[in-house]
Amino acid sequence: MNITWPNFNRNQLILIVSGGIVLLLLLFALLRNSDNTVTLEEATKLIENNQIEKAFSDNGYTYFATKNEGVVKISSSQLPPELTANLVIEPKSGNGWIWFFLFFAVIGGAGYWAWKNRLGFEDDSPLEAPIVKAAAAAEPEVPSTNVTPAKSTVRFSDIGGIGDVKEELEEIIDFLRNPKRYYSFGARMPRGVLLVGPPGVGKTMIAKAVAAEADVPFFYQSGASFVQIYVGMGAKRVSELFSAAKKNAPAIIFIDEIDAVGKKREGGRNDEREGTLNQLLTEMDGFEETSGIVVIAATNNIDVMDAALLRAGRFDRRIFVELPTASEREAILQKYLRHIPHDLSVSDVAKMTVGFNGASLAALVNEAALLCMRQKEIQVKQEHFLAVKDKVMFGKKKIAMLSDEQRRYQVRYQAGKVFAATWFDLPYEKITLTNDAITPPTAEPQLRHEIEAHVRVHLAGIASSHLRFGEHASNASHDLSVAKDLVHAMIYEYGMGSSVLPSEEDEAKLMDRLYTEMSTLLERNEKILSKFEAILDEYEHISKALARATMHEIL
Repeated sequence: MNITWPNFNRNQLILIVSGGIVLLLLLFALLRNSDNTVTLEEATKLIENNQIEKAFSDNGYTYFATKNEGVVKISSSQLPPELTANLVIEPKSGNGWIWFFLFFAVIGGAGYWAWKNRLGFEDDSPLEAPIVKAAAAAEPEVPSTNVTPAKSTVRFSDIGGIGDVKEELEEIIDFLRNPKRYYSFGARMPRGVLLVGPPGVGKTMIAKAVAAEADVPFFYQSGASFVQIYVGMGAKRVSELFSAAKKNAPAIIFIDEIDAVGKKREGGRNDEREGTLNQLLTEMDGFEETSGIVVIAATNNIDVMDAALLRAGRFDRRIFVELPTASEREAILQKYLRHIPHDLSVSDVAKMTVGFNGASLAALVNEAALLCMRQKEIQVKQEHFLAVKDKVMFGKKKIAMLSDEQRRYQVRYQAGKVFAATWFDLPYEKITLTNDAITPPTAEPQLRHEIEAHVRVHLAGIASSHLRFGEHASNASHDLSVAKDLVHAMIYEYGMGSSVLPSEEDEAKLMDRLYTEMSTLLERNEKILSKFEAILDEYEHISKALARATMHEIL
């Protein structure tokens, strides 16, 4: 496309130049401040002699409209407060400027439109314009985004049980507060911090706490929000996010569930997800060391993330946020129970919530408080926690109606699991006829004998039923499935078979050995097993404390 510029004659050029000079002179006359400056002594005399008709302030100066000397000004910092105590000083009005700039905006716009209409467009291809218009009409309208920062109010004091994580992040907070200290020393902070851990452990709250402690803007996005149906829209969102953060630096960008956009790239593919990931990599590489931007991301599964995101210079600091320990659970519970009247041992509640994350503990406290209110009691007690614990972990289940024969099988089945869980000292609070609530192994690293103990518990019900009835019921499917998964992991993931190289034969041999050992142990302790049956048949539940006392009494 060729553009033919208009030919201006001499008179037109003179007119344009003259108009520009007139505009400059008008702006100079309006912007020039011609008010006289007076001393403090002169200002005092004007105020004491009641010469001030009006006072207003603007840009660090106080202006006085006087009766005889016109408008004078004095620096506001020179005026003592007692001198102007009886004066009403108003901010200077700027409405005149609004009309002035509107006038010149209209004149300038009209001039630009008139000048543009003088241009002649010569198109080399007469078909190009209709094709471009048709393509533009066919393209879908891409929604615009408005990236705004949030001010986090979550503090580390609001989060319990994150002592180790807090220590790791103190450096990041100090860097955002005092970046010059690190630059002068020649050190640089990591551009990205990756929080890795299971759902519900508080990764988002930790990122918010970092922003609040450092007192910087907090930009939150989920990885899924970058995955768009429009081509190029995900990359655009990434670009807008980082641009907004740079304008508000120092700032924190938090990307939750980053694995949604940061998954490993597959060869030969060039889809929207990979385009968005490439844009994210480019933005993180484009950081200057003095930009003051720190990217914090969270993921539940670091194994699926692209290696380019994890290399040094991007997410080069990884912080693992694990499930809370007993002392950490106690600290979390203390936070949630601050404003709830209670009469209980928090440490006891912490011990019975093995495997709970922060979110589960919050739900547990809330459910216990609601139950307390429903029962019209004035304080939450440990019984309320025991009553709602299973509901929080597994949801509310409808208890199946059992026939007399089915009940006998179920009592025997659960008695076997009570014996195994107590014998191997696995964490549980109580076991009922319909639920055992035994937490699977979560600690890392897991020792072989610890995993084998869990497998034996899941096989104990089947072994116990066969010792009494010669068969077992179909409700053993869940326990059998868990046992198979644990044994499979031992052989194929942990190398705990007869050799390091896994084989199906090792898997079958390990399962058979553990079942046989459990069956033999139950047979030798039939007296204890029968006692557990009697307790379950009468009360339909048994606590670990009672099971342990019963076992010690008989042994």
